[in-house]
Amino acid sequence: MMPITVGLVSLGCSKNQVDAERFLADLEGQGFAFSADPAECDAVIVNTCGFIEDAKAESIEAILEMCALKERGGPRVVAVTGCLAERYGSLFAEEIPEADVVLGIGSNHMLGEAIKKALAGKGTYLKGERTNLSLEGPRTLLTPPYTAYLKLADGCDNCCTYCAIPLIRGRFRSRRMEDVLAEAVQLVEGGARELNLIAQDTTRYGEDIYGRLMLPELIDALCEIEGLVWLRLLYCYPDRVTDQLIDTMARQPKVVKYIDLPLQHISTAVLSGMNRPMGSEEIRALLKKIRTRIPGVVVRTTFIAGLPGEGEQEFAELCDFIREQRFERLGCFAFSPEEDTPAFTMDYPDAQQRSRRADHIMQLQQPIAEEIGRAMIGRTLTVLCEGYDPEVSAYVGRSYMDAPDVDTRVYFKSGSPVEPGRFIQVCVTAAEGYDLWGQPEVEV
Repeated sequence: MMPITVGLVSLGCSKNQVDAERFLADLEGQGFAFSADPAECDAVIVNTCGFIEDAKAESIEAILEMCALKERGGPRVVAVTGCLAERYGSLFAEEIPEADVVLGIGSNHMLGEAIKKALAGKGTYLKGERTNLSLEGPRTLLTPPYTAYLKLADGCDNCCTYCAIPLIRGRFRSRRMEDVLAEAVQLVEGGARELNLIAQDTTRYGEDIYGRLMLPELIDALCEIEGLVWLRLLYCYPDRVTDQLIDTMARQPKVVKYIDLPLQHISTAVLSGMNRPMGSEEIRALLKKIRTRIPGVVVRTTFIAGLPGEGEQEFAELCDFIREQRFERLGCFAFSPEEDTPAFTMDYPDAQQRSRRADHIMQLQQPIAEEIGRAMIGRTLTVLCEGYDPEVSAYVGRSYMDAPDVDTRVYFKSGSPVEPGRFIQVCVTAAEGYDLWGQPEVEV
């Protein structure tokens, strides 16, 4: 009997991707086979994002595309998982009846059974307890083997007024440290040389089960793993970036000097309305401390334009702050009013103004990023090679300054083949837009 073949369309953040990696491994253990071509599959899984309006629209478009493919003789079953299914799953039967399987995050472990039932003509909608989402077990990695995400926790207790994540994912719950370390060892033994720590709030790690913030202790333990080269911190909440964490980052050579610190705004009034505990002066003091105590650190941040309470004065304050701080990496998106959040009923700029302000922020950042790039010319960087790009006839990789999928890339030419996953010393010779170009020196 031929195995059931499934395909995957995974959207949204790296945390959602790790969930997909776990249910793919579960399906593999049940004897399912995989194909990269949805048209060749018995079933296709759309792992959705439901964070903001644009992400929801992208997820719905992907679902409809797969349903249309099914109608043209492609997959026999379309299954929907992830945050959108968790948040709006009960509406799918009415709005998108072509979706055969809809599973909330707490029912991911039922995916194989649900697909089999759907292939037999019986659709499934399940929404189990969110805490049923397992944070343990094997993974079928969707990343190249040399890099992997290491998920420390799920859910969020910060309850920012604009954010639907606590509604979707529930309360913050950490994994036990021994489980995190065991998985990290397994990933490194499998070829990962870079681990990227992720959670809704990595800096809260351990507080719920150990009674204190355990990220610094976890970092020290992870850095003992032989074969690990880079350890990167993503999704750090400013209020919990402690002196101990900063000192640990500065002290540990395997921790890349890069911190992802989503600030969202700088106006104290806007931050207060977001239920963010730190105000403008505290944020500035934190940034100064990070940059003073971690020389060469790259700060990546994100902002939201058009939040409730953001008038022209508050927006101008945000623009001035960006000019002042000259962030090495920066993203901005327009505020998305999300139903059932406190911010949904607050006063905020109209959609056109929100979009215009977000665009203005990115236009403001572009020359800053270009100047930072030009300042790198002449420096030698350790670059993790990610492959060869035939369009530009050069190898491409990332330095310590760049997280996977979201940041700058480094291009270089080499007279001899360079395998993906190798670390190369590259002298920067040029900066083009956000990206860097260079020549290799010696291999690490």
